[in-house]
Order: sequence, then C-alpha cells, then structure tokens
Amino acid sequence: MDLRKTDPELMSIIDHFAFDEVINEEGFTLDTENRYLCILAALLGCQGIDEFKNVMPRALSEGVPAIAIREVVYQAVDYLGMGRVYPFVPAMNEIFLAQGYELPLEAQSTTTLETRLQAGEDLQVILFGPQMRGRYKTNHISKWLSDNCFGDYYTRTGLELKQREMITFCYLAAQGGVEPQLTAHAQANLKNGNDHAFMMSVISQIMPYVGYPRTLNAVTALNNAAESLK
Repeated sequence: MDLRKTDPELMSIIDHFAFDEVINEEGFTLDTENRYLCILAALLGCQGIDEFKNVMPRALSEGVPAIAIREVVYQAVDYLGMGRVYPFVPAMNEIFLAQGYELPLEAQSTTTLETRLQAGEDLQVILFGPQMRGRYKTNHISKWLSDNCFGDYYTRTGLELKQREMITFCYLAAQGGVEPQLTAHAQANLKNGNDHAFMMSVISQIMPYVGYPRTLNAVTALNNAAESLK
C-alpha cells in the first residue's frame, strides 16, 4: 500500500521531520555510516522490521558496508534476545541477495571457545573499568556476559569498538525499560571515544524511529552518566 496516496498528510509530516529536519539539525548531525548504523540498531530495538526493510537498502546505496550492517543485526542478539532478532536475519539476507551480495558474507569472528572468556573480560575492563576483572566468577550469568556477550560478539571485526557501544546504546534506548543498563552503556560510550555531543547526535537521529518518551529517557540516562563521570 502506498501511504503517500492513502495518508498524504501523515507522510508529508514524517518526510519533512525525519528525512530533512532531523538529519540536518545544526550541531546534531552524524556521518552517513554512523547515522544508518544507529537507525538500524534502533529499529531492531523497537521491532520496526518493516521500516528496517526500507532503511537497509538506502544504507547500502549510500555506502554503508554490508559487513557493518550484518554486525548490527548479529550483536542485537545479546541485547534483544534470539526471539526478537531472528525475524530480522532473513529480512536482511533477502536484501543482500537482491543487491547482488553472495552469502554468507565474510566471517568476522576472532575468538575460539578457549579464548572467548579472557578476550571478553578484557573488553569489559576496557569499557567499564578494572572492577570488571574477575566479575565473571560471581555467577553463571556474569560468566555468560564475559564469554558470550563480549567474547563472542564484541570481539568480532567489522565495527570499531566505539561503534559497538554506540549501537548497544541504541538497542537499549529503543526497547525501553532498561534504564540501568542504558546508563551503564552511556558511561561506556563516554569513556571510550563517544563524547556527550556525539551521543546527543545519536539520540537525535534515532528519535523519529523510537518516539519522544524513549528519546527523553535516553537523554536522561546520558546526562546521568556524564554527571557520574565528573
């Protein structure tokens, strides 16, 4: 259904706001790659699969690497769960095939079952601080965070570490109801190369896709994180 024919007023408002005003807001713009990665992560977080199918081809056409897009989808499993991410995988692959990509794309894993725990813990220390050393010994969920969340996913190539933290913030902001984790990852962003101004641009660019309440919660989490780091 062509919404521009059935709902021209709504689409006129959305087109002006999401695809002009927000993208070009002075002082809150992002480079093309990071803007699309943020938006795709937010669409995973809010389960906007139809809009994901609209945005992903535009991202590819504007030069966002296919590997980077795939990494956004893969890493979402950690923060959204298999049940919510699985439908996006065939949707993504259908777009890749339609665009002429050969599947599977190049592998990006850098760890083994023997090295993932140590590698994951090392990244947790980089992102969150020395207090993470040995945290995995606390319980099995903490161990899974080290070996699976960080050891299996964060160690992959295809995205820079600060991009991985950026998209994690977007997953969390978009799904809502996880403010403690959102604040913790806001801190990790601020400590690892994504400053407050950059993160405000991230929040601004995903706003049309997640709505004002979750956007305002993300701003609060970011400001609280910044205050805690002073």
